[in-house]
Amino acid sequence: MDPLDLVGLKPLMARTSGRSSVVVGLIDGRVAPDHPAFAGRPVRALRPTAGARACRGADVCCVHGTAVAGIIAGSDGVCPRCTLLSRPLFADHPTDGGPATCLSGVRTGELAEAITETVDAGAHVLNLSMAQPAPSGVRDHALETALDHAADRGVIVVVAAGNQGRVGSSVLTDHPWVIPVTAYDRAGHPMPQSNRGMSIGRHGVGAPGDRIPGLGLDGHALVLSGTSAAAPFVTGTVALLRSAFPKAGPAAVRYAVTHGPGRRRSVTPPLLDAWAACTALRDLS
Repeated sequence: MDPLDLVGLKPLMARTSGRSSVVVGLIDGRVAPDHPAFAGRPVRALRPTAGARACRGADVCCVHGTAVAGIIAGSDGVCPRCTLLSRPLFADHPTDGGPATCLSGVRTGELAEAITETVDAGAHVLNLSMAQPAPSGVRDHALETALDHAADRGVIVVVAAGNQGRVGSSVLTDHPWVIPVTAYDRAGHPMPQSNRGMSIGRHGVGAPGDRIPGLGLDGHALVLSGTSAAAPFVTGTVALLRSAFPKAGPAAVRYAVTHGPGRRRSVTPPLLDAWAACTALRDLS
């Protein structure tokens, strides 16, 4: 099944392609600003590096950031008219004590700083398609404070649940304001490599994560699979709903996206239904 049909996005995308006043924060690798998919579109970066080299296919983190950005706000993305705010966190060639790499996981102090900075820069929703930090039970006050700050500002945080195939939670997915996202295949079944857990099942959603076409670099096609590919579908949905219902509060939008039938007891969240979320917000208007 087409990924957009799988989660009811096509009718919502037909209603709105987003508004530039809605800002999507992307904490990831660098985004290639010269990619044709972003031509003429509102894309800006926090902490741009003067004289930085152009992104190339060998820059793994830049490939990842550009692909995720394309799903959200590229010309064929979910919310192409929304403003994309890139906050690079990962680097391909870090120095000792420098930024994390996209392959080695998250340094929570750097992530907390990036979340706070992107929230303060005006984001309405954040996308975190990244490896999970320490499992729940290990307190991280800086990261918890940054997520609390996002909640206080009404900034919805969408987080990839991770691809380790484990049952459990992390500091990110345990936070009550965060929307954790698992990956589903094209037949509408949960993908076995997606992490699951009580908090993920209780307030998360599933989204397409099976062979998702992405923006490649240097003319090469790219296909993504896993929760990194799934999260931006949810982020894009939140941005579209914020665009279509500008008077709806963040809590109402988050509830519409995550609310499933009855009380959840499964460690696996249900699939996103973007059109049902739109209908619920329309009925409240």
